[in-house]
Parts: sequence; C-alpha cells; structure tokens
Amino acid sequence: MQKSARKLGGQPRIDQADRDTIPLFSYGFRPFFLGAAIWALVALILLMGSLMGLWELAPGYGALAWHGHEMLFGYASGVVAGFLLTAVPNWTGRLPVAGWRLALLFALWCMGRLAFLAIGLTGALPAVVIDVAFLPCLLVVMAREIVMGRNWRNLRPLTLVGLLAAANIAFHAEVLIASAPDFGLRAGVAGLVALIVLIGGRITPSFTHSWLLRAGSPVLPVSFGLADKLAILASGLALLAWIAVPEAKLTALLFLAAASALSVRLWRWEGVRAWREPLLLVLHAGYAFVPLGFLFGAFAILVPGSLAGTAPLHAWTVGAVGLMTLGVMTRATRGHTGRELAASPVTMAIYGAMIAAALLRIGAGALPQAYMLLIGAAGAAWTAAFALFLLEYAPMLLGRRPERSAD
Repeated sequence: MQKSARKLGGQPRIDQADRDTIPLFSYGFRPFFLGAAIWALVALILLMGSLMGLWELAPGYGALAWHGHEMLFGYASGVVAGFLLTAVPNWTGRLPVAGWRLALLFALWCMGRLAFLAIGLTGALPAVVIDVAFLPCLLVVMAREIVMGRNWRNLRPLTLVGLLAAANIAFHAEVLIASAPDFGLRAGVAGLVALIVLIGGRITPSFTHSWLLRAGSPVLPVSFGLADKLAILASGLALLAWIAVPEAKLTALLFLAAASALSVRLWRWEGVRAWREPLLLVLHAGYAFVPLGFLFGAFAILVPGSLAGTAPLHAWTVGAVGLMTLGVMTRATRGHTGRELAASPVTMAIYGAMIAAALLRIGAGALPQAYMLLIGAAGAAWTAAFALFLLEYAPMLLGRRPERSAD
C-alpha cells in the first residue's frame, strides 16, 4: 500500500522520490513542463515553415488547424498534466505518481505529438486514436489518486479535464467529417479558460495572501465568498453559450456579465499590493486577460465587422493561457526543486516577452495594415519567452534538488 507523503512547508516531501528514480521522472512537473516548453518552440517553428511553403503539416487538417490543436491539446494539456500531477499529492497527502508510471504517461503525450505530425504517413485513424488517448488516461490516473486519498471536493476540476478530452475528440471528428474545426476548438479554449477561472482563482489569492501576510500588509485578499461564486457561475454560463451559440446576442450579454464579475473578483485579491513580487504579479496579469477576453468577445458580437476580430481568442490563448502557464511553471519549478521563490532577471524577461506576445497578437487583428509585421513580432516574443524559460529552468527540471545543509 502506498504510504502518505510527509509534509514539509505545506508541500509533499519529494527528496525521497528524487533519490529513488532519475530526476526527470521523480515528479510530474518535471517532464511535462520541460516537454511543453520545448513543444511550444518546436510547434511555432513548424508552423512558420509550413506557412512559408517549406513543408506540409497534417494533411487533411491544414497548418492553422494543426497549430490550434497543438497549442490547446499539445502544449496547454501538457502543462495541465504537469500541474495536476504536482498538485494532487498536495491535495491528497499521497506520494506523487513517479518512475515508470510517470514515464509511460509522458511517453503517451509525446506519441500524440509525433502521431499528429506523421498523419500523412500513418493515416488519420491511427494518429487520432493515439492523440486522443492521453487526456482520458490522465483523467483516470488523477481520479484514482483523488479517490484513494478521499479528497472528494477536488474531483470537480477533473470535470474540466474531461471537457478537454471530449473537445479533442470533437476537434478531430469535425475536421474528418466537415473539414474544419469549430465546436471542438471553442470547447477546448473554453475548457482551458474555465480551468484558469477555477484553479487560477484558487492559487492566485492564496499565494497573494501568504506573501502579503509575510510582508505585514494591513490589507489582505478577500476570502472566497458570494462574489467568487457569482463570477464562476457567470463565466461558466458565458463559456457554455459561446460553445453552443457563439454569435448570439445572449452570449454577448453573458460575456459582459462575466467580464464584470471576474474583474470585481480580481480586484478583491489585492494584486496591486504585490507589485514588487513578479512571481505573484504574473498570475494576476494572466488572470486579467480572462475578463479582457470576455469584453473583446462581447464587442465582437455586438459590433459585427469590428476590429475586435480574433482578439477574444488570443486574449485567452496567448494572454491568459500563456501567462498563467508560464507563471505556474516558473513558480512550481522553483518551489519543488528547492530554489528560492523569487523571480530572477531572466524570469522577469520571460514574463515580459509573453505579455508582449499577447498584446502584439491581439493588436494584429485590430491593425490589418500591420498584420504580418505584428504577427511576426508576436511569434518572436513567444519564441523568446520559451527559449528563456528553457535556458533558466531546463537545468532545474533535469537536475536533482540541491542538498540541504545540516542545521
């Protein structure tokens, strides 16, 4: 029977796991954060080469559909896996999934990326089967850990992993049947936004509360209450409406309600008081792109043909997902590898590059005369963010925890 993880500073003790297996497979964040960051770079290079006519990506899907899929169900799903495999031991008190079990799960994620690249050689069905297998397997592994740990309330976030899994299947089905993703793409984006609203809405005020308390601030984030519940409900209804009827006036009204409720929720977390700590500020900034996306979305529906264009989609995917994932990856990597929870100059440059990528990508839709220039600049900023991440954090993810000096 698996023993419960001992606690050290509120987190499961992972020194033993580091000693018992190679570091890369000692804890879930290590392979998945590393793999996701590498894939974020490789996938963009492959996309740009395809658009330049150097090679063809995913015959039958097209380069843009492949790009959307790999950002949602490749990169982002890999980060979600790394986060959940790291967080669930904290929630349950059980030892982390590690060793050969973790290696198999990571290999399945990698096989999905390779299968989709080789779809022209293998045919659609084998590639799709391999690709869609990862998220259901992750769901089963995580559900088992939570049930074995009797931590029932944390089964709720797993429903969103189930939504991502269903969206991935829908994405492939739509392309193979109707030649273009629509419902599945929106459902995938909605699932990631909902995860940020739910889990980002848990960790951001919690980390901010701890930091402000240590800093002696007289004002702390407001505890979870009715305003938070209303924000979660409003955003959930808005996302469901967007999946089902993306251009309806009702969807626009729900978007406005969600933008307002989430903005109030974010303000109550007192992020402005934590401006001196970039590891915290990036989480608030990433979360801010969620209501911004709802606001852009409402404007795009209510003013057809406006310059809003794809602004809501990229506010969510590049802004919210990009910043929140990098914020979580940098903080978790530092904390779980025994480093100081403080942003280095390189880490701050990572955050700055991703903010620039988000603003440039949103601006590209609003400034058609400079579209290609802004797209290129956004791609360069995205590349810089992940190149810098790998430069600083790959050695931490691959290496063992620093030895603690004896007291």
